[in-house]
Amino acid sequence: MEKAEGAFLTISELASELDLPQHILRYWETRFTQLRPLQRSGNRRYYRPADVALVRRINHLLNVEGFTVRGAQKALADGGGEPPAAPAPKNGETAPHADLLPRLEAIRTLLARAIGE
Repeated sequence: MEKAEGAFLTISELASELDLPQHILRYWETRFTQLRPLQRSGNRRYYRPADVALVRRINHLLNVEGFTVRGAQKALADGGGEPPAAPAPKNGETAPHADLLPRLEAIRTLLARAIGE
């Protein structure tokens, strides 16, 4: 049975969702002061929705964007760790990567032909 949206997650549920070992989440608690899940008897951790969002952001910074722990700490402290917004196009210009998806699809088609799919 799945939990309702906004329900607290245990450390095992969150670790499983992110495909991370539980000790990594406990380590992050020591390095990111913003991350403070509820702790009940026996030090059982319960992650609130805000904690879950923060852990996902930390995971993204460290494991997707390649930040170091110190770099991720700085990113979170400086601007909440949110990725910078793309600059708005000026007078009639298109967004800088507006044609990226069609170009990538064309490359995928070429690669599929090259390997005979």
